[in-house]
Amino acid sequence: MSTNNQHLTHRMPAVFIGHGSPMNAINHNSYTEAWEKLGKTLPRPRAILVISAHWYTRGTAITAMIKPKTIHDFGGFPEALYQIEYPAPGSPELAKQVAELLSPEPIHQDKEEWGLDHGTWEILVRMYPQADIPVVQLSIDGTKPAAWHYELGKKLATLRNEGILIMGSGNVVHNLRAMDWQNANAAPYPWATSFEQFVYDNLRSHEQPHPLTKGLDREDGKLSNPSPEHFLPILPILGTWDGEEGISTPVEGIVSASLSMLSVQIG
Repeated sequence: MSTNNQHLTHRMPAVFIGHGSPMNAINHNSYTEAWEKLGKTLPRPRAILVISAHWYTRGTAITAMIKPKTIHDFGGFPEALYQIEYPAPGSPELAKQVAELLSPEPIHQDKEEWGLDHGTWEILVRMYPQADIPVVQLSIDGTKPAAWHYELGKKLATLRNEGILIMGSGNVVHNLRAMDWQNANAAPYPWATSFEQFVYDNLRSHEQPHPLTKGLDREDGKLSNPSPEHFLPILPILGTWDGEEGISTPVEGIVSASLSMLSVQIG
């Protein structure tokens, strides 16, 4: 096979990252080590499209500015966290391309309001610390049903053939009220374990509608996700799967009893 053909058949993996606490931007642990390893082992992306739990909107928006600002969208953390800047360039061209792929859905091209929130930069500062790869964020439309977010991934999948890393950022179990804040190693609640297992067992499902689009209807799904925004970003990532590629989980583990760090790599 010629080099050209190899290049044409190469497909960028897609990833869902369980991002956990913003402190992962500065702390050293097994999760941040795994993110750093991903940054070294994945093919280098031409650009990164991130769907972060922390940009939860009515309607769908995409960052379309040349220089997205670093957003410190949290409170009560050490000063060092507020000093972090992630000055990656944006890509108005990619924003426009995404809007065209999602047409006729109206996509608001945001040139000034948003930027890169901690769901994006706390991961990328570990994966790509040089901040030299263009990054675009796509918001989560909270008015849409879960199945819509899965179908979104199918529409975006073609970007993987163009060197674009599509990344979802959230947590499949995210119940902050139930967390044991004093003990990161606290035993997980039974409902957290069972829902994470349900997610894991269905990553490679060929069923339609995809079983994970019904996940938040389950009792353990409701307990694991009192609100949906941290769960939803896994759905478009699974939507990019071609049905044959390998699916792996480079990160596993539940922190403080009710926060899943499960990460998923497609391809």
